[in-house]
Amino acid sequence: MKRNRTKELFLEQLKKVPIIQFACEKSGVGRTTVYRWKRESKKFARDMDKAIEEGEALINDMSESQLISLIRDKNFAAVRFWLTHRNPKFRERLEVNAKIERQEELTDEQKKTVREAMKLASLAGSNKLINKVQKNEQENNASGETQGEEQTRGN
Repeated sequence: MKRNRTKELFLEQLKKVPIIQFACEKSGVGRTTVYRWKRESKKFARDMDKAIEEGEALINDMSESQLISLIRDKNFAAVRFWLTHRNPKFRERLEVNAKIERQEELTDEQKKTVREAMKLASLAGSNKLINKVQKNEQENNASGETQGEEQTRGN
């Protein structure tokens, strides 16, 4: 009977402040005991999870109430926090604007930089892209050698 009362007291405390250590101290029970109860009883585990949810909801309500009080007091940090978290218009975001110009061929240095960037990015499929770039380089080098050989023969 005493154990049931201790469990109830623990769950009541957890509903007020959803921190297990705090509820343990307030109800006079050890953490290991609480986790043993949770492991041994599915009902207690469900009750504990529900108590934590209720406690978190209470803390969230109190926090929002305090935040609104700060906003009423013209606290700029509170105003900014509310707007950046509750209004999409004020969310912090990164905008990227770019003008894409077509460049027929990269220089050797640019190719090397692209390869290194792709390796560092570890993007899915980047190995295929790296292989494609290397294959294109080899084809360009091979066609350059063929043209050079033809020009040599022509002389």
